Amino acid sequence: MQYCSTRGGVRGWDFREVLFSGYAPDGGMFMPESLPLLSPDTLRSWKGLSYTKVVMEVASLFIPPQLIPRDHLEVLVGEALSGFSVPEVVRIARLKGGLSVLELFHGDTLAFKDLAMTCTVRFLNYFLQKENRRATVLVGTSGDTGGSAIQSAKGLPGLDMVVVYPRGRITPVQEKHMISCLKDNVHVFAADGSSDDIDQPLRRLFADQELVKSHGLMSLNSVNWSRVMIQLAHFVYAYLELSGVKQDDVGAALPELEVVVPTGGAGNIAAGLIVKQMGLPLKLVAMVNSNDIVHRMVTSGDFSMAANVTQTLAPAIDIQDPYNMERVFWLLLGRDGAKVKTMMEGFQRSRRHLLPENHRRLLSQVLSTGTVTDEGILETMKSCWEENQYVLCPHTAVAVWHHYHCPHSAQLNRSDMPSLNIQSYHLCSRCS
Repeated sequence: MQYCSTRGGVRGWDFREVLFSGYAPDGGMFMPESLPLLSPDTLRSWKGLSYTKVVMEVASLFIPPQLIPRDHLEVLVGEALSGFSVPEVVRIARLKGGLSVLELFHGDTLAFKDLAMTCTVRFLNYFLQKENRRATVLVGTSGDTGGSAIQSAKGLPGLDMVVVYPRGRITPVQEKHMISCLKDNVHVFAADGSSDDIDQPLRRLFADQELVKSHGLMSLNSVNWSRVMIQLAHFVYAYLELSGVKQDDVGAALPELEVVVPTGGAGNIAAGLIVKQMGLPLKLVAMVNSNDIVHRMVTSGDFSMAANVTQTLAPAIDIQDPYNMERVFWLLLGRDGAKVKTMMEGFQRSRRHLLPENHRRLLSQVLSTGTVTDEGILETMKSCWEENQYVLCPHTAVAVWHHYHCPHSAQLNRSDMPSLNIQSYHLCSRCS
């Protein structure tokens, strides 16, 4: 398995090289040069596997045994996911009216990012110990990535970590997760502006390859391929649990599963589209708050940043620069690095890009979207509680709004196609 840049200037890197990187040297993001196929027989054979086993199987598709032998990989994944508060690591809540919610918040910081972060840090530590070297991690966060990265990496002797968060734009709980860490290898700073503003200087730092190499700089944001790779397992596990696929239905067509995802930086949506291209039968819906660049892009081709990031009740997705969309564009444009390079460099210069109609149509064929106001978030949380006595965090309410306000789609899904909503956070992690 070899990796390339979405902008075409880098090819032939291995997993270890990609793991210890941020952006590619040409400014792009790393992706596998070719995607492995999830055949119907493979998916049926995985039916009944635990979440941890699914993560192991997915990771082994992208990490060759020459780099991490399979028995070592199994230990690393098992250790990474052993500290979650429920033995199954993730849970699916089956609620009234056909509503299902995938609970990804049972880690230490009550955020879905704990799942991929714990695994990624284990992989890093494996190579650092093996090679007796150090690395410096740079993390820009809208609130949740920073806490998760700190919790996963604090105290590790081979890692120094610098975390920057937007002052006044995260919840007190998120802030306390970060600033209360007293380990010598963790350094946390508040900066003015939004998380999008923080991302820009970090991107420029990673563009300086001499600086990156001399200081061993790397990223634990979802620009890091390992983060996205582990998130593929969310979709595979949910599909095996909810779609109705059976081990003994050899030759039968695989049923489809709708997955509704609260979307900010688009890492989960990128993972969903990647695993869809690998053969998993998904219908993907990206739901956003008032920072609606992904919705505008799919519905009208308007991929442009608003003048300001709007602060909402779902602050972790208050993002106007969904950088993982670069991976999506690369997939949809036939892996044409030159086209992606032209598009993304233009977007970074002017903060806007109008998708050609044929590109927009390609995107809308694989991704539906919707947008939710703060009022809609509160209304959805209230409705879900009244019907199910089940508490949604505001981010999950962005996704579950689709269940309550797309009645034609919901009616269809309940009879023919199961539907799942991603629960990214526990409410307590988002208290203000």
